[in-house]
Amino acid sequence: MDTLVQQIINGLVLGSMYALVALGYTMVYGIINLINFAHGEVLMVGALTSWTVIQVLGGAGLPGWVLLLISLVAAIVVCTLLNFAIEKIAYKPLRNAPRLAPLITAMGMSLLLQTLAMIIWKPNTKPYPILLPSEPFFIGGAVINLTQIIILIVTAVTLAGLMYLVNHTKLGRAMRATAENPRVASLMGVKPDMVISATFIIGAALAALAGVMYAANYGSVQHTMGFLPGLKAFTAAVFGGIGNLAGAVVGGILLGLIEALGAGYIGALTGVSWAANIRTSLRFSC
Repeated sequence: MDTLVQQIINGLVLGSMYALVALGYTMVYGIINLINFAHGEVLMVGALTSWTVIQVLGGAGLPGWVLLLISLVAAIVVCTLLNFAIEKIAYKPLRNAPRLAPLITAMGMSLLLQTLAMIIWKPNTKPYPILLPSEPFFIGGAVINLTQIIILIVTAVTLAGLMYLVNHTKLGRAMRATAENPRVASLMGVKPDMVISATFIIGAALAALAGVMYAANYGSVQHTMGFLPGLKAFTAAVFGGIGNLAGAVVGGILLGLIEALGAGYIGALTGVSWAANIRTSLRFSC
């Protein structure tokens, strides 16, 4: 029973991070039917930006939570500017092109961002400092720490905020109208370019948030760290019905649970160290 509770906690935390990235995928796809395969690299840029800010301000004597908050704000600013530029430079000229063209462009942008990050931050893995109290909280025989609790809370609050934004605000109505028919929406006073840019900015903020939490939870950053989370989050978005915000979160949570429970129980049953390495196979076979 202790193993079950622990793996459920691990799966919820992991799935929450997938869900945040999946929300970015599903928002962009819902508006312009584009799969932004560079989204995982935006997560990576956010994590590395946060790491850089922490290194610069590390000697200022600031409390850990303040340092983490400042680095998160910096990561969100950098990622939103980056995603805004990507949309204007790479995707906007291809809106009316055959669907294969923006798809290939998104893959190329992913590789470009990885290469630029490797040049700027070097290819070696960097330790991400522990900034929040690491004392464990016990739930039965399972363990959870403050960082993981914050991840769960932030995901829930983010989903609630996005649902309110989409369903109860002027921007949300403009998003829904643009997703339905951009040409008709423009005749009704909606500015599709502004709506699309806002969608990319919101998606980038979510990716930056996920990147910082991912780094804080796992304790390391590097230039390739966004690829697998991005791929898993895309799978979660498809699993939950891409274009559906609540579905993206459900897909992310389910994917995290499948991964954690599968790896945990196979490891317990077989007693071999490679069990954790089959999580990807479990995820995609389900």
